[in-house]
Amino acid sequence: ARMGLPALALLLAAGLLHTQASPSARSFQLDYEHNCFRKDGVPFRYISGSIHYARVPRPAWRDRLLKMYMSGLSTVQVYVPWNYHETLPGVYDFTGNRDVEAFLDMTAELGLLVILRPGPYICAEWEMGGLPAWLLWKPDIILRTSDPAFLAAVDSWLHILLPKIKPRLYQHGGNIISVQVENEYGSYYACDYGYLRHLLGSFRALLGSEVLLFTTDSMQAEQLRCGTLQGLYATIDFGPGSNVTEAFGAQRRVEPKGPLVNSEYYTGWLDYWGGAHASTSAAWVARGLEDMLQLGASINMQVVSWQRAQPPGEYMFHGGTNFAYWSGADYKDQYKPVTTSYDYDAPLSEAGDPTEKLFAIRTVISKFQPLPVGPMPPATPKYAYGWVALRKYADLLDVLDVLCPSGPIQSQFPLTFEALKQAHGFVVYHTQLPWDVPDPATLGAPPHSICDRGYVMLQKEYQGTLERDGQTTLHVTGRAGDTLDILLENMGRISFGANTSDFKGLLGNLSLNSRPLSNWLIYPLAIDTAVQQGWPHAALPKSGSGGRVGPTFYTGTFETPGIAWDTFVKFPGWSKGLLWINGFNLGRYWTCRGPQQTLFVPGSVLHVGRPNNITVLELEGAPPTPLLLFLDRPLYNRTL
Repeated sequence: ARMGLPALALLLAAGLLHTQASPSARSFQLDYEHNCFRKDGVPFRYISGSIHYARVPRPAWRDRLLKMYMSGLSTVQVYVPWNYHETLPGVYDFTGNRDVEAFLDMTAELGLLVILRPGPYICAEWEMGGLPAWLLWKPDIILRTSDPAFLAAVDSWLHILLPKIKPRLYQHGGNIISVQVENEYGSYYACDYGYLRHLLGSFRALLGSEVLLFTTDSMQAEQLRCGTLQGLYATIDFGPGSNVTEAFGAQRRVEPKGPLVNSEYYTGWLDYWGGAHASTSAAWVARGLEDMLQLGASINMQVVSWQRAQPPGEYMFHGGTNFAYWSGADYKDQYKPVTTSYDYDAPLSEAGDPTEKLFAIRTVISKFQPLPVGPMPPATPKYAYGWVALRKYADLLDVLDVLCPSGPIQSQFPLTFEALKQAHGFVVYHTQLPWDVPDPATLGAPPHSICDRGYVMLQKEYQGTLERDGQTTLHVTGRAGDTLDILLENMGRISFGANTSDFKGLLGNLSLNSRPLSNWLIYPLAIDTAVQQGWPHAALPKSGSGGRVGPTFYTGTFETPGIAWDTFVKFPGWSKGLLWINGFNLGRYWTCRGPQQTLFVPGSVLHVGRPNNITVLELEGAPPTPLLLFLDRPLYNRTL
């Protein structure tokens, strides 16, 4: 099984915790004698769904949570991505969309309980599984183990996060009924019980002795052996294709007594760039849900279709969007980056709209408990704003002074993103040809050293792209002194498995006919900082070549007809790049590879009564007439 994808997280709970407290006290416990949960001393079973606040614009939080509540869910399951909040060592951000306390308080206002999954590792198909990239500034760190450097960073983070959580625990008057420690640790190679014991001690010290702490792993015996620990209640995850009795038999081998819990019941699956759009039958998901509820289990629904060949997936009721650079990647024989859309074929779509699957699930839930009174909130309004013309602003290499105001770093050989302390985005590596190359010579990189895509320019002319686990050589000609630039793109760090130490950039030296190149100028680019400050719309237009190939910025504006409704942008004829509207990074498009063909634009990022500024960074090649098309629905199903 795999963790970390949006799926409907169904926690199957058929047990209660033995409690010494009086029934009138606020408590949420395990009852090992009756194999169930007890809430305030009364047997309790929850039906839960996963939602990731980091993938949902804050103005839409209430809409999504209300729809989950009206679907019949009593509980939501919530990850906390460490790297979303501690952006640099000791630098924390809990404002705006990162205000996890406001999100948790909103769940309480709506009458929802919470199962919290604070990691420190979460998977979730999120960049590096939620671990901060700055951990890799120490290249020999061993992640998710008892490595002192890793534990020191974890302890520092938990001492910031968990005090915010403690007042919101159910025992203290809040709505958080349980807290997961780590995430599917049994699937990690380390099997470090000392690490798990350290986490258990930290969680107990910071949250108290009463909170229910648990683990989640797949049904495999080896994963349950390495992922469980005495003092942490062991739960499992599986999808609708599994034999429910056999699956819970695996839990019973490590937890002979207590509630049956499926912490990740997969209701959909994620998409990878270059693959087909995943979908899962609503009837299939509903049938599996009903089977578990008939056993009295507690369930958390995640949106991932269950395929045994796949790694464990996430469990989303509502997936949302991997805005900016937050999408992660898998490694299954090759590097597989996750799409910007995290729709996941979830019961609530990427835009938060109820689907056929949601109503099928709602019907099943109604057989076991009363549904909330009132109608399901409708789909959010969408608008097709139509065609918008863009114009070329500048080639990327002509604006390095804006994108890297501190200037380049000199190095004999290439440096990684981590050595440059660049977490996301792009870095330019610049050198010169050291000799004449009259006949085509092989420009190449060592195996596994392009992480993840390198756009090659000779004399500022685009030559082609080098790609991780793909094409790693190009043939070039030139003269001594000709400029050679490689724009390296980080497509997202691996979020699942043993490869979470996923260094980015040029990990080895480029060579020309097997002779190493040297004397590099390296430009870490701060594109988002410039765009958020109004560039390039506030800057004077650049004059330059009219070429449409290679990394290039395009700009344009459009106005809305007095509304700011959600929309979807299509990129007809474009290749691959990123889109910003009004300074907000909406993520990557890759129309020539698919399957995703549109980017979701929340209405909350749009202006009414004044122009909306569009900035596009096209990396490979724009159409002869650069146009964008705003639609009122998404397009997913184009494949490579």
